[in-house]
This record gives sequence, structure tokens and C-alpha cells, in this order.
Amino acid sequence: ELGCPGEPNYSCFLAFLPCSDVLSPPQVEVHSVIVDCAVTSRFAHTVMTSTALNKANVSQEIFFEVEMPKTAFITNFSMEIENRFYVGEIKEKEKAKKQYEKAVSSGQTAGLVKASGRKMEKFSVSVNIAAESNVTFILTYEELLQRKLGLYEILTRVKPKSLVQEFKIVTNIYEPQGLSSVDAHATFLSNDLLPLVEKTVSDKKAHISFSPTIDQQRKCPGCDGTLIDGDFIIKYDVNREKNLGDIQIVNGYFVHFFAPPVLPRVPKNVVFVIDRSGSMGGMKMQQTREAMLAILKDLDEEDHFALVPFDSVTEVWKESLTKATKQNVSDAMNYIRTIDARGSTGMTSGVTKGIDMLKKGRQENRLPERSTDMIILLTDGMPDGGSSYVQSNVGSAMGEKMSLYCLGFGNDVDYNFLDVMSKENRGMARRIYEASDATLQLQGFYEEVASPLLLDVDLRYPDNAVDFLTTNNFAQLFNGSEIVVAGRLTDNNLDNFLVEVLGQGASALDWTAMYPDDEYIFGDFTERLWAYLTIQQLLEKSKTGDSNMKANATAKALEMSLEYSFVTPLTSMVVTKPETEDGNADPVIADKLTEGNLLYFSTIFFLPSYRYQSPPSYTNYQYSAPVFVDGDPHFIIELPDRHDALCFNINDKPGTIFNLVSDPESGIVVHGQIIGDKKISPDGTMNTYFGSFGIIHQTLENKCSFCFVRSRCCSMDLLVTKDRSLTVTLKDSVKFVIVLHKVWAKHPYHRDYLGFYTVDSHLLSPSVHGLLGQFYHGIEYEVTGLRPGEHPDKPDATMYVKGRELNVTRGWQRDFSRDVKNGERVPCWFIHSNGTGLIDGDASDYIVSSLFTTD
Repeated sequence: ELGCPGEPNYSCFLAFLPCSDVLSPPQVEVHSVIVDCAVTSRFAHTVMTSTALNKANVSQEIFFEVEMPKTAFITNFSMEIENRFYVGEIKEKEKAKKQYEKAVSSGQTAGLVKASGRKMEKFSVSVNIAAESNVTFILTYEELLQRKLGLYEILTRVKPKSLVQEFKIVTNIYEPQGLSSVDAHATFLSNDLLPLVEKTVSDKKAHISFSPTIDQQRKCPGCDGTLIDGDFIIKYDVNREKNLGDIQIVNGYFVHFFAPPVLPRVPKNVVFVIDRSGSMGGMKMQQTREAMLAILKDLDEEDHFALVPFDSVTEVWKESLTKATKQNVSDAMNYIRTIDARGSTGMTSGVTKGIDMLKKGRQENRLPERSTDMIILLTDGMPDGGSSYVQSNVGSAMGEKMSLYCLGFGNDVDYNFLDVMSKENRGMARRIYEASDATLQLQGFYEEVASPLLLDVDLRYPDNAVDFLTTNNFAQLFNGSEIVVAGRLTDNNLDNFLVEVLGQGASALDWTAMYPDDEYIFGDFTERLWAYLTIQQLLEKSKTGDSNMKANATAKALEMSLEYSFVTPLTSMVVTKPETEDGNADPVIADKLTEGNLLYFSTIFFLPSYRYQSPPSYTNYQYSAPVFVDGDPHFIIELPDRHDALCFNINDKPGTIFNLVSDPESGIVVHGQIIGDKKISPDGTMNTYFGSFGIIHQTLENKCSFCFVRSRCCSMDLLVTKDRSLTVTLKDSVKFVIVLHKVWAKHPYHRDYLGFYTVDSHLLSPSVHGLLGQFYHGIEYEVTGLRPGEHPDKPDATMYVKGRELNVTRGWQRDFSRDVKNGERVPCWFIHSNGTGLIDGDASDYIVSSLFTTD
């Protein structure tokens, strides 16, 4: 129901009720999704291919979206459209940026895809395809698999979001050393799908495949939903002889894998420096305490340890490092339980105190001579006094024998600073994501560094036989990991390959080189492995040292990225898309994510300016403030930065009208009216939903009397998709998407209802309010005291928000913004009693008299 009343102060009103006599949705059929991965000697070469058909009778945008490991480099991307190939070209980032700016200045529109994740990053591109035509996308990437906790992992994320006629994952592994174990599983495997994972393993080779038919992909017989949604994971390890390594030579390049099978662990002296400033309050501190309790239990009795909590004041559990006896560990655990958040940060004094304790322990000969010294810093904050000040003080105090490991908690931490400081001091950094499993993340990192086997490892090769070596000096080798060194041979006629290993606990050994079988080698893999490793290490060097060293490392990394066609943080992939009718050939530009710029790897794509642009589906919008209401009615506040969500219900009688959005600065007001089931069900319940919405855009000058679908009127642009949604775009402001949920017309109780979603809510003013509007610019809260709830799968907890203490319950709601039929499950903290304590005031305060009132 669309219309504009004649009141002079209002420019336009809009009410949307369920209807069916509107435009048909565009159709895209995915013919195939094929993932083909070949691994030779830990170097993985993956090709993802997908073919889609535009079944509509008009042209439309088709999107190709892939998530791939952060450690991988894209090496190629191409599109095949109507028997023509459009192939990507690797360019220097600055040159690609100029091409982007030129395209924008010429009137082509640009979109930005944002992605963040723990292990994965996103590649996304769209292209306009003619009616009844198809497109094939081909993406290739490469990575060197890293050994962690004794295993290599190949992770493939698959989210086709629809049934696929040909779906296939194929992985072939060849390891000249021989395979000791191979395991394959997936997060989405049901009992029916499990037998479809085929695995064949011989001495040196493994073949793993997964290829469900279209019926096997269905969530239920006859339905369109797919079970394929998650991670397909292969883990394996290789045989390890009693010698200390394995060297493989192919086409004039060598790679040396160094992971001794049996060595005694080296005792460690570890100081845990723990940020307890105010920002660590609530769930962060609770998870830190839980992780520390588990870590302390895992200390070996030969280890020594200390605890240094800091805020603006630095304290210590004991003045010196203590041996990890059962009694000392028990006492330390009791102390950990007393640590709570308070005050401001004092990172410098906390870290330097830990350094002083290690130095004093060495000077007083209270620490084993053959042992390693390390500091593990856990913080969520910024460096006090500036990053240069902290780095300088910590670096000068640590010397050359200690290692610093930095754990950055959350997205607000200065990760680049922690990364550089740790690498300057023989360690590494890791981001800990704010989520329910943060405790496990902390424990997982500790497990990786808990068991050093060798210290100050130096691998030496014949000077007259090799050059262009990758890094061959390492502070430690940890149990379950692996050192990899690669280089170019200057003498291809070597009869043997003498390698000298120096380090505490190792002696010089003579290796015999392996020559992998030619039939299992893809291209010049050893040279590409060497290039991959060299570029990774040059990128690390470009962050540390003096300005000349940084500049030289950056220049060399750029040169090699271009030579070997890798998309790195210094390069971009540019694909020229098909010419449009106006003669433009629009570029696609893909950049590389870095962890320090986590929030946000950018893949930039340009949407062609066709004379006919098919209506975009609301599922392609980026929801900058994911706050919405849907269902019975469920209000959901998604918080991507915290990997969390809050939710509450509003229960009231049918006919009640609530204010959802009210922005006095922009003049935008949204109301929603409650409807109920057709009648009360036999169990005495009646579900309620939103059945209509009124959208008001006030201006001082504009007036209108009518609004039409897909035309501009009253500062609004309307787009209806049949049986699906209405998108309302307000001039120079937000978009609202109203989702239609169709119910079987003959259902005895339920009826059609609506959901309400907001796009680009950041464009509304800070003074925006309403049941939804008050959350558009975020909300601060902390959750602590996790405990069993009434239901075993739904624990309770205490939430501190807006100065109140609330009892909340962990539960699930559904987000229908991307899947109207089934929705996506969203875990959230449920606030009881109509959101009391979370919303401002009471729910009754938001009741209004009509859909179009502004009082």
C-alpha cells in the first residue's frame, strides 16, 4: 500500500503490506563448484572454478565470492564469458590504485567488499551477464602449508548458498618422505554425507575427494536448502627419520624441511605479563583467567615462571621466577583467580619488569643454563607513551637472548605495534578474537610455544653450492613445528648435500638429497616455494630495521611479487571486464589483507554502467549496522567487531504500533504495527509479528501525492522483488529492506508477516533513537559469570550494560537478510522481559498512535 497524504509538513509516507502481484526475482543457477588442490612437499596449489547461468530474460550482475587462507597468495584470476577469456594481471598497488581512481572519475561506480576472519580472507567480484548466458570464474592461489602441533592443514571453505549441479572437492597430496597420517573431515558432514568422503592413501600419495549429488546436498527431500556450508579440512603429517631433516631438489632449487622427530624439550623460563586495565574487564578478563589456569596446569616441573599483572601500577605474584612445582602452580592459580580489571594501562613498566626478573634470575644462577627465556604479553590496549617509546625501551632492555610473544586481544589493539615489537625481539604476535572461544585461542597459542626443542638454530649450506638463501637462523624450534629453508643451487651436479646444523642440542649432520618423482611435480614448484618464502620474509623485514633496510626489503618484495605473479600487500590483481554498451571496459582490482589491517581486506570491484541494470538483490548490500527485527518479533543487534550479538523480544497485543527509528536531524521516522495469528492455537498461545511499517521522510520544502514502484518520489526510491522484499532508499541517506515471509494460505493459525532490516545505518545522526535506532551506533557491554541455565544448551550469564546488571541467556535467533527462506542462525545474548535494562526506558514508552505520526 503506497501513498502520500497531503499534509504540508511531510514529504512522503510509506506503508508496506504483504503482496504478491509485483516483479519476479532474477534467477541465477550455479552449474558447478569445483575445488582442485595439488600439494607437493607442503606447497599447495589450489584452483577454484565455478560456472553460473543467468536464467532470467534480462541481464544481471552475477557475484563470485571465495574465502581462502590468509597465508595464501592469489596467483591468477580469470573469467570466461561467451567463449572469451578475461585474465587478471598483477600490478604494483599504486598503479592499480591510479587505474581505480581513473575509473571512478570517469563515472563508473565502485563498491567495496569488506572481510575479516581468523584464518580466511575474502575475494569477491561481480560481472554483468546477458540473459540466458553463463560465466565461468577461475581463481588460483598458492601457499606453503605450516606445520602446527605436528600436523599440516589444508582448509577449504565452501558456502555455495544454493544447490549445485556439480559440486566437487579434490585434493592430491604427494610427499617424497612418505605419509604417516591423513585425516579428512568437514564441519557440515552429516551421517549421510560422511561416506561420500573418499580417501585413498599409499606410501607417498593421498587422494581425497568429496562429490555429493544435488539430492545429497539437500537439507531435506524436495527442499532447496543446501547442507554444504562450512569448512572441509584435511590434516596430515609425513614420516620423519632419525636424522634431522629432509632436502628436496627440483630444477635447480632446493628446499630443506627441518623437524627432528625425537629431541628432549628445553626447559623454559616464562614471565606472563597480563594487562588488567579497565578495558580488559568483563568477559576478556574472565577468559584470560580461565586460559591462565589451564596454561599453569601444563607447565613442566622443570620450567620456571612468574606472573606480572599491570595497569597503571605493575605488581608481581612473587619477586623472582619460581619453579613449576605442584604447590607453586596451585598457589599461582589461586592468585590468578584474584586478578581483576582496573585503572589505565602501563604496558612499558609491565614488560620491563618481566625482563628485569629474567635477567636477575640469570645473574643469580637460579635458572638452568640450558633453558630458554620468554615473555608472553597479553593486552587489549595501546602502547603507553607511544609505540616508538615502548619499542625502544623494551628492545634495549631485552638484549639478544630473550623472546617476546605478544597476544593482542580484540580489534581495538594496535596489532601492527605488537607484531613489530615481537619480531624485533625473537618472537611473534597473534591476534586473539573476542569470542566465546577466546580461552581456547589463548591456550592454543601457548601450546605452540610451550615445548622448545632447539635454541639458536643456525642451518649452514656449502658456500660454493647455493645462493639466494631464505632465512636460515632461528631463535627456537618448537615441538610440532617445522623450519623451512629454500635456496638456489649454483652447482646442479652435487653428489651429496652437506648441511651443518648449529644450536643447543644439535650437531652437524650429512644429508642425502631427495629428488621427487617428476610425474608428481606441478611446474617449477620448488622455485615458486622459494619465491613464496622469500617474499613472506622480505615483507616481515620491511617492518623492522632502519629506513634503508625497510626500503630495500620492500623494493625486493615488490620486484619478486611481480616476477612470480603473487598478489601480496604490495601488488594488486587487475582484471579488465567486458566492454559495456558505452564502450567502457571496467577494471576489477583485488588487494591483499594484512593482519595489522584486519578490519579490512579490500577487494574493490567496479559495477558496469549498462543501459539496463537489473534490480540488485538486497542480499548484496553490506549491512554497516546490522540491527533488525524479524519473526515473533525478535530484535537483534549484531556486533561484528565483537563476533557477538544481543537480542530481545517485544510482546504486545495485535494492533499495537511501536516507534522503531526516529532521527530528528534527518527527519526519518519508522513505525511498525503488530499483528497476531489468525486465532489462538490449541495450547493457548498466539504468536505476534510485524505486519506493516510506516516510513516517513520529513523535509521543509518537498511535497508529493503519489509514489510508484521503481520510481523516485518524495525523496524515496522504491524497488519491489516479488514474494520477497521491498527496498526503500531515502535520498542521501539509508536504505531499509522489508522482507516478506510467506506462510501457507490455508494454515489454520499463522499468517504472512514482515521483517525489517537497515542498510548504511551509519548515515543516520548520533541522535537517532527508537527501539532499533538507539543501537545503530553500537552499544558497550560486558558479560561475565557464565553459569548453567534452565536449558543445558542455553547457559545464563551476568551482563553489565548502561550501568545495570542483567541476567541474560545464551540463545539463537535467525537473520533472514541473506536467506529469506531458511535464515542464518545467529548466536546472541537474550535479554529478558521485553529488553528491560537494555533498551532506554520501557517498551511501552515506544508505543505511538498511528503508522504515520511524528509526535
